Amino acid sequence: MNISLILQMAADADPDRIGLVCDGRRWSYAGLQRAALGAARRLRESGCSHVALLDESSEAAAIALFGAAIAGVPYVPLNYRLAEADLAALLARVAPAYIVGDAAQIERLSPSAGHVARSRAQFVAEAEASSDGPELEDSEETIAVQLFTSGTTAAPKAAVLRHSNLLSYILGTVEFASAPEEDAALVCVPPYHIAGIAALLSSIYALRRILLLPAFDPDAWLALVEAEGASNAFVVPTMLSRIIARIDAGAAADVGSLRALAYGGGRMPLELIERALDLFPDCGFTNAYGLTETSSTVALLGPDEHRGAHRAEDDAVRARLASVGKPLPTIELEIRDEDGKVLPTGERGEIYVRGEQVSGEYRERSALDADGWFPTRDAGWLDAGGYLFLAGRADDVIVRGGENISPGEIEDVLMTHPALADAAAVAVASVEWGETVGVALAAKAGHVAPTEDELRSLIRGRLRSSRVPEHIVFVDALPYNEMGKLLRREVRKLF
Repeated sequence: MNISLILQMAADADPDRIGLVCDGRRWSYAGLQRAALGAARRLRESGCSHVALLDESSEAAAIALFGAAIAGVPYVPLNYRLAEADLAALLARVAPAYIVGDAAQIERLSPSAGHVARSRAQFVAEAEASSDGPELEDSEETIAVQLFTSGTTAAPKAAVLRHSNLLSYILGTVEFASAPEEDAALVCVPPYHIAGIAALLSSIYALRRILLLPAFDPDAWLALVEAEGASNAFVVPTMLSRIIARIDAGAAADVGSLRALAYGGGRMPLELIERALDLFPDCGFTNAYGLTETSSTVALLGPDEHRGAHRAEDDAVRARLASVGKPLPTIELEIRDEDGKVLPTGERGEIYVRGEQVSGEYRERSALDADGWFPTRDAGWLDAGGYLFLAGRADDVIVRGGENISPGEIEDVLMTHPALADAAAVAVASVEWGETVGVALAAKAGHVAPTEDELRSLIRGRLRSSRVPEHIVFVDALPYNEMGKLLRREVRKLF
């Protein structure tokens, strides 16, 4: 099987249904299928080993994804926001590639590499001009998508997802042709993120109309919801925060069509999701936790669980609003200590997952253990009901005098202060303790920043004395990437 089967099934089931809307142009499922076949022929004839996208989200991303699948070569969407030196290094790793992007930039960054470069408009026009595609080969275990993980101190790893991984996720979580014709999913995450790829595949399999927003802007997002009657959307926490801020500021937009809003990609502040639940009382919220290496989502906190926890009197049930829910039925999940021992309920450790959708594989190596378990490098714990709570990256643990301290527990306490908008705790080198706690804080607009003594007293009253920060700095805003993930490496530089 091949992920191109998803588009083929949609085109066969309802060829005239609108499958994608971008920049005012509308594509039927039959039209997308014809373009994907045409692209596949061009890609196969080029002799290139990869198909790369160096551009924003557009119809070209969808056509390239499925065209690459039919042609039997990996689809590699690249982060066009990277510095040119970093992009040049990535282009060298996929040469020779058929690249959709700025031809002059590609030649400047990677000369004489044998790349074939086309602009978005050229690629789409050539795909539409071809009347048929090449014969599809059996490719279930070949690479469908290659995504470069964001590097910190080392070069990005090339995470690979095979057709079998992605199909396992889609077929296990989405019912075919389940969306009524009026349903529309607004997709505004970057094309080089697994969430964007999963959104395309799952929406097409459901026969849901996809509304592509090439670059996120809260006003453009609200306008697109109203203009197209969007029923579904996926956002990261920073996007949701900006959307709510515009609504609170009086932005005029009818968002009554929204029935389902999924979020993920970063830590969701409890205050923000509570505000969202109040602001959208008829909308079902879903918290999705997953990784590139797991073909997207492995755990979900669903709409009923959100509403049930929001006003619950039971503290344990209410606390679950800060969780990422329970593992999918097709996923096995364990919490392990540093020695690989499975930990009991309530104890923090590293999250391990296993399942057919879990690749855990890089071009360089496989990260799966002998039994097929993937170490996510995320820290977390399970409550008595099996709900998963995240506690940051395992690498972010602060080790003070041999004691492991989770940044999340400190940040949760700090965020109870009414004057704080954001908080991040990181390890700071210490001669006496090896590492000690440093916190970077952003105050809410119009509020007076609390004093250091006030903050230390707040933490001392709720946590052990080892959690009290030795270093405190205030900034205008904490650094996040475009997917809403806190850049702790940048926070550490403050100290």
